[in-house]
This record gives sequence, C-alpha cells and structure tokens, in this order.
Amino acid sequence: MSKQSKIEIMAPAGDWASFHAAIQGGADSIYFGVEQLNMRARATNNFTLDDLAEIASIGKEQGIKTYLTLNTILYDHDLPLMKNIINEVKKTGITAIIAADQAAISYAAKQGVEVHISTQANISNVEMVEFYSHFADVMVLARELSVGQMKHIVDSIEKEQITGPSGNLVQIEVFAHGALCMAVSGKCYLSLHTYNSSANRGACRQNCRHGYEVTDLEDGLQLQIDNEYIMSPKDLCTINFMDELVNAGVSVLKIEGRGRSPEYVKKVTRCYKEASEAVLEGTFTPEKIEAWMKELDSVYNRGFWDGYYLGRKLGEWSPVYGSSANRQKTFIGKVLHFYPKAEVAHIRVKARSLKIGDPILIIGDRTGVVESTIESIWVDDQPAETVTQGMECTLKITERVREDDNVYIWENKN
Repeated sequence: MSKQSKIEIMAPAGDWASFHAAIQGGADSIYFGVEQLNMRARATNNFTLDDLAEIASIGKEQGIKTYLTLNTILYDHDLPLMKNIINEVKKTGITAIIAADQAAISYAAKQGVEVHISTQANISNVEMVEFYSHFADVMVLARELSVGQMKHIVDSIEKEQITGPSGNLVQIEVFAHGALCMAVSGKCYLSLHTYNSSANRGACRQNCRHGYEVTDLEDGLQLQIDNEYIMSPKDLCTINFMDELVNAGVSVLKIEGRGRSPEYVKKVTRCYKEASEAVLEGTFTPEKIEAWMKELDSVYNRGFWDGYYLGRKLGEWSPVYGSSANRQKTFIGKVLHFYPKAEVAHIRVKARSLKIGDPILIIGDRTGVVESTIESIWVDDQPAETVTQGMECTLKITERVREDDNVYIWENKN
C-alpha cells in the first residue's frame, strides 16, 4: 500500500461537454485553455475569458480544482493578453495557471496567483525543482524521465525540504496517459519549419503523424517505411504500473487529451481514478488492470506503450494514422426533449436506425456524456423493436440529458 493518502487525477477539457465529462469521470482537477496562449490553441474550441467565472464556480461547487493552461512561448505582443488572462484568473477564483514562460510565471507570482510549472519547462533534475520552488508548489516533470529518476527527485525534495510559496513541500506531477510527441516534452519545431505554424505556440499541424518515404539522394531510390508511422509515437499508458508511479512519490497524474472527445475524457478519467484508489487501498490487481485496459482500448488511441518511464531508449511507433480504438461512435440523431420525472428522452433519428439492445451515447455541452443501453423504444405511444431514419421515438434514460444533445450509437470496429 502506498504511503500517500490521495492521488490527484487531472483531466483535460477542450470544451464544455468534456468539462462535464471529466466531472462525471471522477476528476480531482480539470485543466483547460482560453484564447490562443495555450498548447492546444489550434486543436480545440477552447474557452473564453467570459467562461472563467462559471468554470471556477462549478469547480468550487463540485470540489474540483481548475487549472488554466498558459504554457506557450510568449512574444512581446502576447504580454498584455497574458496579463489580462492572469488578472481574470485572480478575479474569478480559478485555482491556478500552468505556465512555462518566465514572463507568465513571474507575473502570476507577483499577482498572488498560484502557478504550476508546465512540462514545457523540461524539469529533469532536483536543481531545477529548487529554482522553480520560488514560484510554484507543483511541477510537471519532463516526459522523458524514468520512474527511478522521478523517485530520486521526490526523495531529494523530502531530504532537502524543498518548499514552494505555500510553505509545503513541492509536489510532483507527471503525464499518465495520452498522446506523446517525438520531441523532448513536446518542444517540437517540425510544424514550424514545414508550415510556419509553431507547436510551441499551440498551433501544431501534427505532420509527424503522417506516413513518409525515404529517398536515396544519390540514385533516387525511394523506400516506403513499412507498417509504422516513424515519427508518431503510440499513446502513453501507465495504468498497468501506476503503483510504481505512486510509490515513487508522484502526487498528480495528468491525462492528456484536450483535443479528444468527451467520451474519451470520461472513460479515461474514470479508469485512472479507479486505479489510483485501488493502489492506495492495496487492491491493485492484474484482473483489474486487464479490465481497465479493455476500457481504455475502447476509446480513441494510437496503441499503447509505457513511454520512457520504465527505462526504454527508443519509442514504439504507431502502426496506424488514426485511432486504434476497438469501438467507434456513429451519429444517430438529436434529443428533442427530456422528461426528468419520467426519465424519458424524446429523440429524432436523423441517420441509421436504432433497435432494442443498442448501446448509445448522448453528449452535450451541459450534459457531458451519458451512456445507456436501449431497453425499450416507444413510437407514437406504442412499443417498437426498432426505429429508422426520419422517425421520432422516446427512450428510457435514467440520467439527465438536454434538448439538442447529440445521440450516438457505439459500434465495434471490425
């Protein structure tokens, strides 16, 4: 059993649906971006400054910490916006910012805003921890460290009593699940060189995910790289050795995925929450790990590997361009109305068809993700076995959904 009493599971949110899905998944904290000064500025809808008050309010109501990412490289013309964002963070009560540029770190510290040091700072040794401890209580380590290196840093923090601004010992956070970049902690210049679109400014075009051919410049012979996308690593997955991360003293496990779907956020968060609780309770078993891995494989992924945490020197490259998930969602229709007392949803089927026994997802900005299996279908107050495109029906849904939510069917991939 771990000596720690709690592990913080941090979930991503690229939009309101994912924000609520993270809460449903049991997240202890949620991180998100606003405007363009975050590392997913291009990949997600993001939130606006006007959303901060509501985000902070929901977080406090749910007992969940809220972290705003402000972790891009900053140019001089970015500084007024950076200061405005931090001022709004302080005003609205967002828990903390996640930053790498010293301009944002210093300004937040001066304003009394809590700072977490981003992985973009590449913290790889205890001397860097001591330096940043003047500004932050929580630091995300570089993604290329091994578990042994993480443990050495945590042990050194305790031995040397390295404290942050709060007076508490510095806490260590690591990425636990999600996409990895071929570059050191995501500091890549490939997109900038190719498209003049900087990954370090939140505008990565992900050309590393493409397939490539190698050309011999002497004779022109071309070789296609077979079976692997050689610059596209598989997704990091640590759930099968989470006990090692916890026993190394890691306090916060961060899930990557602000550009991924709400059902991904909910399912991955829930799996890691359950796993962290099992580690702390001493009930972390191979059987549970197998079940969690099956769940994780059902949502978007590029295949899984353990990153560099267990000492690997080379990456495992994805064999596919897109998702390796064993299930996919297919759009079916829209919710027209929900009757909470009767727990019935009125749905218009716009594509495909539905039948009794189908697994469905209902996703919306305020709903998050509701999963259900159709047990009965009613059309014009009469029971039915199926409902086809263009028809309306009512379904028993025990969780609240809302008008205009999207309805999907879960389908196994062949």
